[in-house]
Amino acid sequence: MYQTDTGLPLFEAMFSFSRILIMLVGGAIQFGVVMLLPFLALMFGMDLILKLIDRGPMAIKYARLILRTLLRNLLRTSLTFLAIFVMVFVITGVGSILSFISAVTSEKETNLKVIITEKFRNPSGMPRRMIPDMKRALEKLPEWAKPLNGDDDFMTWQFVVGSTEPAKRTTENSLFMFVMEPRKVKTMMDGMDELTPDEAKLLDSYIALMDSKEKNKQGVLIGAERLKIMGKQVGDKIKLTSFNYKGVEFDLEILGIIPGTRWEQAAVMHQDYLNKTLDDIRSKTGKEHENDSKSVGLIWIRLPNKAAFGELETIVTDPKTFETRVKLETASSAIGSFLDAFKDIFRAMRWGLCPAIMATMTLVIANAISIGVRERRTEMAVLKVLGFRPGHVMAMILGEALLIGIISGTLSSWVEYFYVNEVKGGIKFPIAFFPAFLISKDALWWGPVLGGGTALVGSFLPALSARTIKASEVFSKVS
Repeated sequence: MYQTDTGLPLFEAMFSFSRILIMLVGGAIQFGVVMLLPFLALMFGMDLILKLIDRGPMAIKYARLILRTLLRNLLRTSLTFLAIFVMVFVITGVGSILSFISAVTSEKETNLKVIITEKFRNPSGMPRRMIPDMKRALEKLPEWAKPLNGDDDFMTWQFVVGSTEPAKRTTENSLFMFVMEPRKVKTMMDGMDELTPDEAKLLDSYIALMDSKEKNKQGVLIGAERLKIMGKQVGDKIKLTSFNYKGVEFDLEILGIIPGTRWEQAAVMHQDYLNKTLDDIRSKTGKEHENDSKSVGLIWIRLPNKAAFGELETIVTDPKTFETRVKLETASSAIGSFLDAFKDIFRAMRWGLCPAIMATMTLVIANAISIGVRERRTEMAVLKVLGFRPGHVMAMILGEALLIGIISGTLSSWVEYFYVNEVKGGIKFPIAFFPAFLISKDALWWGPVLGGGTALVGSFLPALSARTIKASEVFSKVS
């Protein structure tokens, strides 16, 4: 069965996505009901303000007419608000996941991250001697192609997976650790540039602590969510029995929490502790551990541009360079290849789910406004007798829908942005190395555009129908 790098089977990822949709819809309905009162208060407030300046230009009177019409049927207005609110909430959540995936799988021209893996082994596993060999390969690059920040642009990942209770392994007692140089957490791990100044300062203190004493190299940093699931806290000591290094136990101390939301489910262990453990096994037994020769999973390098990637690829793929055959990929390409297993899910989200929701909401809005137009035929006929042109009547119907759509969409996207990002720490959809997805900042303008656009499209035909109402026909039927 296909597994993600976070240990999530593909069918569980599909189940997780379904659960996310249910949570988004449920959350949208709850927040929509809560925000209904502020929405109505805003509408009444706007009406009161326009009433106070009723002697203003004709546009003011026209705007007040639109507001009074909406406030006259609070039930229909409220239901239309809720429909748009739910639509924007769900599409914004799904769209944030898709936009992030699109960003991480898009090739960059500069500041390029590349991944080096073992060519003929899946999962990748390279000997530790590859690390100094790869650094020597970087020295062969021309000056313009070398990493701009030297060793800070070079990171290796080893992995330890284990449990504090190996006899009865559960989610609560399991731990997945990235084994690396602690200082590379800040310089090479994705998302660390998003930390607040206080979070960055805290991370610096943890890194300094891990490197300060030999015993601290047995320290680990653990994401807040994983720490909570394990029922542990900073300062606790744990004994971890490794599954991928059979027969090896690690005595660890939790030195701190990985700040931010990107790595909440992960942990970081000092590479010196793992490597020393493997060296001790070799010196005591006279032979190396069975996984020692494949302990390095990934090598990450940041290069200045795509041309530098080509130069490095030529060096590392030369059979004469390394004993171990390796392959070189850009990070976006590697992540894209990994996410191929989820492409049907993402395609369904992008081209099936979102358009279906928008189409459904458009029909709901069109139906609601059509009912309103039919109920107000006499009123619109009177307006035409009083001098309203067909265009004025059409603009009034479109304005009513647009006002609800823009306000509802704005409230929905802003509430979701702050609640999901600041309160919940992201949408928990753990695929690849991404345990959670934040609501995009672009959502703050997606909401008004989605809400207003959908309302405008849904109200177009009813508004066109209202435009063609003839006063003579309406009054002849009345008489």
